[in-house]
Amino acid sequence: MSSTPYRVLARKYRPQRFDQLIGQDAVVRTLANAIDSGRLAHAYLLTGVRGVGKTTIARLIAKALNCIGPDGQGGPTISPCDVCEPCRAIAEGRFIDVLEMDAASNTGVDRMRELLDGVPYGAVSARFKIYVVDEVHMLSTSSFNALLKTLEEPPPHVKFIFATTEVGKLPVTILSRCQRFDLRRISAEKLAAHYAAVCAAEGVEAEAQALALIARAAEGSARDGLSLLDQAIAHGGGVVGEAAVQDMLGMADRGRVRALLGDVLGGDAGKVLAGMAALNDLGADPAGVLKEMLDLVHATARVGAGAGPDGGRAHEEQAAIAGWAAALGAAALHRLWQLLLKGFGEVQSAPLPWEAAEMALLRMVHAAGMPDPGALMRRLEAGLGAERAPVAAAAPRVAANVAELPGARAESAAVDVPGDFAGLVKMFAERREVVLAHHLHDHVRPVRYAPPVLELERAGDLPPDFAQALGRCLQAWTGARWTIAYAGGGAPSLREIEEAARAAVLAQPAVAALIAAFPGAELIDYAWGDDDHKDMRA
Repeated sequence: MSSTPYRVLARKYRPQRFDQLIGQDAVVRTLANAIDSGRLAHAYLLTGVRGVGKTTIARLIAKALNCIGPDGQGGPTISPCDVCEPCRAIAEGRFIDVLEMDAASNTGVDRMRELLDGVPYGAVSARFKIYVVDEVHMLSTSSFNALLKTLEEPPPHVKFIFATTEVGKLPVTILSRCQRFDLRRISAEKLAAHYAAVCAAEGVEAEAQALALIARAAEGSARDGLSLLDQAIAHGGGVVGEAAVQDMLGMADRGRVRALLGDVLGGDAGKVLAGMAALNDLGADPAGVLKEMLDLVHATARVGAGAGPDGGRAHEEQAAIAGWAAALGAAALHRLWQLLLKGFGEVQSAPLPWEAAEMALLRMVHAAGMPDPGALMRRLEAGLGAERAPVAAAAPRVAANVAELPGARAESAAVDVPGDFAGLVKMFAERREVVLAHHLHDHVRPVRYAPPVLELERAGDLPPDFAQALGRCLQAWTGARWTIAYAGGGAPSLREIEEAARAAVLAQPAVAALIAAFPGAELIDYAWGDDDHKDMRA
């Protein structure tokens, strides 16, 4: 057995040069230009999620600014030599002129004052004295105040480098005095390629899909992924396989969640409860179950919208998502997302989280068996379905659709002209012409809507100057002169359409049964949505 202690991959493969960084090309390019032109800021702020390279870049900046080259005559460079004493000492964490401070452990003002006491004095053996403050957002208000004065007028030999995961907690007075770099999450593709290179260097056999799973689980953090890779190598006995990684990451349980979502979509309440019981026995977190379901629904919606498959998912999961995307429409997926989101919030605040999760899923099972509201209302309007035929036959004129009249769509290129008569009425209401909107809704039947021509049939009492008032408003709003005339043979008024819809709702067997079961019950309200998405409340 070797006497050399094992170094974890996250430390062993920490970048020692800027060209070894992955996913931060914009930051490297900006720093290179600044160093080449001599335009060096006195304070840098590095922000980003954990493990994207904030502390690593801080040390690389320190090396770049203090490198003297192999011959001892070099100046600041974006490509430190890694040979000179400053480069080696900084890499090993023993350079006296690079002072690192963990603000999470040293929040008090006394520690900050102690650190700043050395600012006026020149560097001992370097070009610049560099202060690296990690997790700077953890400093107290007094510490920030103590630091602020030094940042306002720093000595030329001093550079500050701050790193934080929560930039929003920094005072604006500090932010305004720093050159800020926002480090991006590293893409799963770049992480997987990096981990493949690490495995090759370590002599470890690794399956590409296994590395893709690790890269996705890392969530943009190179360090987190290397830690997972270390664990996977140990878990697989020196071989990183897809099945072993799935087991290590708990994806076997994720398969149960995937099956559970399938049971929900199938409307099988018994299987849903059995699946929840199995997950409970395995010690699953109810909020975690709904969170994974949200992730699956989101992935399904993306695939349904035309996005490619996520290579970081197991093959079985990709196949399930593709099947759901083909079977479910956008409206169904959006309803599913909203129900899951509501259930997730309930689980987080409920005194009985597991029971709340089961109730949320049962609510989804119930919703899975309900007809699509848009399709239902389209059938209602068209008078389709055996149970709707008597309604349509009784009032064929009222069931007409204004949007389907000859010339119903706008033929003019005028700006802001509504596409149909209903949109015109809505425009009058939104522009606070309440009286005119009321007459348009209740007392006229549209004969022809072809902007800038509008023909109407009287269906009630109208003011003598009604047509002139409409024309003035429309000309002012659209910039076009409108021709408004009265004629016969109009389609039903919007009020007549709504009354017909109300009668149709009351004629539904389910509604009639409810009214018969509850004497004195009334239809309180019904509401029409926009476009083809209709909604009834009874």
